[in-house]
Amino acid sequence: MKGNVNVDEYVVGGYEEGKPGRSYDSIKKKAVCAVELTDGGKVKRFYTFKIPDYSAKSLRKIFEKHIDIDAKITTDKWKGYNPIAKEYDITQILSDKGSNFKALHVMIHQVKSWIRTTYSWVSENNINRYFDEFCYRINRSQSKDTIFNNLIKRMVKSDNIYHKEIIGI
Repeated sequence: MKGNVNVDEYVVGGYEEGKPGRSYDSIKKKAVCAVELTDGGKVKRFYTFKIPDYSAKSLRKIFEKHIDIDAKITTDKWKGYNPIAKEYDITQILSDKGSNFKALHVMIHQVKSWIRTTYSWVSENNINRYFDEFCYRINRSQSKDTIFNNLIKRMVKSDNIYHKEIIGI
């Protein structure tokens, strides 16, 4: 991800008595996400995955895996981003109950709704698979106008593959 990127952490799971939001001792699954925005503030790309906790070490993984070092990143004021800000261009602002990160929180709501309506239970072992499928669908839906053109270009540029090679003769 390059350009304007918003990053936030969130939880997936049902209601727990006395444990609102991101409680450390909760059975809810902790996750981090990043959304790349167009100049008009629309979603360009989205990635999310499960993290064990909200530490800088856990949060750093999304930066290393998906965010370019030159990206302009905006996060909330969570202290876990402070060590990462030494390497990346991070601006930290108050979330103001999500109003400063509208596109990001819409995506978080969409991934939670999609999981809730698609799967009957969120398995600890499979949650990253669910996230990967959601990200794949969202990211591919953003390039509908060019996806066929890109496929044809790749086919023209690639080496010929003969039937014998495909079937292994």
